[in-house]
Amino acid sequence: MQLGIYFKLFEVIFPVFLVIGIGYWFGKKNPNFKSDIITNFAGKIGVPALLFYSLAASNTLDFSTFIQFGLLTFIFVGCFSIIGIIVLKLLKRDQVTELGPLILPNTGNLGLPICLFAYGDKGFSIASSIAAVIMLLHFTLGIFIASKKFSLRPLIESIPMHSLLISGVMLYFNIKPPVFLVNTTMLLSYSTIFLILASLGIALSNLETKNFKSNSVISIVRLISGPVIALLIIYSFGLKSYEAGVLFICASMPSAILNFLLAKMYSKKIHSDNIASVIVISTTLSFVTIPLVVFYALRYFN
Repeated sequence: MQLGIYFKLFEVIFPVFLVIGIGYWFGKKNPNFKSDIITNFAGKIGVPALLFYSLAASNTLDFSTFIQFGLLTFIFVGCFSIIGIIVLKLLKRDQVTELGPLILPNTGNLGLPICLFAYGDKGFSIASSIAAVIMLLHFTLGIFIASKKFSLRPLIESIPMHSLLISGVMLYFNIKPPVFLVNTTMLLSYSTIFLILASLGIALSNLETKNFKSNSVISIVRLISGPVIALLIIYSFGLKSYEAGVLFICASMPSAILNFLLAKMYSKKIHSDNIASVIVISTTLSFVTIPLVVFYALRYFN
């Protein structure tokens, strides 16, 4: 039994880290490579298809479960916010602009594929519910804390949000999409998973680290607070099996790359540099923490 868990752990972790490594190698070999085409494909086609396939086309997810995990996502982000504000205040850093990396984990690039390999389609659907809410928060709260201004325009113009709305309506009314649409979005979804993992590696190959000591503290807080808060929520709400495992994995991910992209667009350079550093450090450290997190999830929530 114990040996079986280690084999399962390897099966889950190896493909994810390998594809990230391929992206990192490619980025180092081609430092002038413009990843805009990947970003545009993922944002306008891949992610909307992935959300639709994992939510509307799912046979393992219903509307009540979707809402349940959406609300639980708001709860753990709220808990992260309290911890993040305290940590940033102690470090004498901007408690608004630099809050993003502490509260919005990388549930898209990392959480989704890991949950897919760990728990199959049923885990993938719940992870997509969590990732959808995190994406919603990126385009609302994320932009607000990066710019210190609130606007609904990016949310309204976001194609993934349109897909989320359509999927939510279909889930609520239990409308099943036609097979040709399920097959199409399935192909797009799996290609998107590869591309976003590879693009994460490419991004890591280009980002630089600044203020290493304080940003390391922030990164460690992100990686430690995630599992702790997740366990409190799991036992408070009585989650069990793969549902608990998916929440535990998603909450334990490092900082999302999108935090840096929004900071680069809306914040001063000093803040975007710090956020980039937190993403690099937390993602690098996660190569140690993710195997531990997945092992725990497979051992106790399987």
